Amino acid sequence: MSAPSSCLSCAQNAEEPPRRPEHWIASDDHWRVSHAIGAAVAGWLVLVPRRHVVTIADLTDEEAASLGTWQIRLSRALHTVTGCAKTYVAQFAELAGFEHVHFHVVPRAAGLPHHFQGPRVFRLLGKPDQPSVTPAEVTRISAALHSYLHSPLPPATS
Repeated sequence: MSAPSSCLSCAQNAEEPPRRPEHWIASDDHWRVSHAIGAAVAGWLVLVPRRHVVTIADLTDEEAASLGTWQIRLSRALHTVTGCAKTYVAQFAELAGFEHVHFHVVPRAAGLPHHFQGPRVFRLLGKPDQPSVTPAEVTRISAALHSYLHSPLPPATS
């Protein structure tokens, strides 16, 4: 499937170098990870396929095989870097311009008020009544996550 010119994810995937390098965290041949724009939660990540895909069923076997690994790696990185109590992983891809499959990997702090827990966490993304994470904090947390994800993996325990 060819990407429509209006696909924001495809436009961001094509940016070399990235227009917002402070948001870029990691990538491989199949996936790109960046900090969400307009998030009120530090460490709100977006995991995006590098090719245009509008439904999970259209992922290649290779993309699907690495999806779970990315989600676990990102969750572990968020636990280490942010100290979050858990992570949320969600995928909708319904808004106009955002139909490209993408997964939100969101750190949920232990003290997050109940009215922002579960799917209500999306009240903290792109809302003018919620202050976005500062550019300095995005840079700091993105660098820490990048460092964690690119450090040598500890040996497996048996």
